[in-house]
Amino acid sequence: MTRHMVALGSSFAAGPGLAPVVDRLAGRSGANASHQIARALGARLTDASVSGATTDTVLRTAQRVGPKRFPPQIEAVRADQDVDLVTITAGGNDLRYVGSLSAAAWGSWLSARPLTRALGGRLQRTATADPPTQRDVDAATAGLVDVVSAVHDRAPAARVLLVDYLTIIGTATTRSRLAPFSEDQMVAFRRIAGQLRDAFTAAAAQSGAELVDVAAMSDEHAVGSAEPWVQGFTAFRNGDAALFHPTPAGMRAVSDAVLAHLRG
Repeated sequence: MTRHMVALGSSFAAGPGLAPVVDRLAGRSGANASHQIARALGARLTDASVSGATTDTVLRTAQRVGPKRFPPQIEAVRADQDVDLVTITAGGNDLRYVGSLSAAAWGSWLSARPLTRALGGRLQRTATADPPTQRDVDAATAGLVDVVSAVHDRAPAARVLLVDYLTIIGTATTRSRLAPFSEDQMVAFRRIAGQLRDAFTAAAAQSGAELVDVAAMSDEHAVGSAEPWVQGFTAFRNGDAALFHPTPAGMRAVSDAVLAHLRG
């Protein structure tokens, strides 16, 4: 029986854009996967996730968003609170994943308009000009391992799950209004997604944490699919989620995957 669950992570855990919003500056939704999991388990939830977080701000460095200072998320794991389940979804920002996608998409949109063509061109050129290196992947892996280790130190009896990122650009994703990328850009973004998945796989192996590989199950639900689990690009807000982030269906899918893992 799970009594107290703690959720750590970045925007793919927090759920920016999804109603109801429980912390605007954190980009945190009351309908994210963590809330759904806790309700299904009948567990108390401490959701420390913050959009924009890195493994460093999860573990050791305060994160400032506007006027608010979020302490390192690991402080939510307290030995005196009987924490017995911790989920971790971080590392994407370490590899500049969604930031690169957003820059390329906005660059494409701005390039199509005479007054903003130059700005759009610069955004497109810089979006994938500095791709993550193996050193970056190793650093993200080490960051995840360190977070798991810190959780074990603070809550030795807790079950720790590394929950990776839903697929954004799938193998069948093609250029469209929702995915306004060149083929070279899509190759670059699939490569970053692969690097992020490698970091989670290696971190699970090195730390002993359990891996919930939602990336593997979501390729057919990427941007442009018949049933997408992530929001595609739109210049004017008309979706249920922030750009290139989990939709309500995506959060349900992550919740279902974690619950199936726990019960299996």
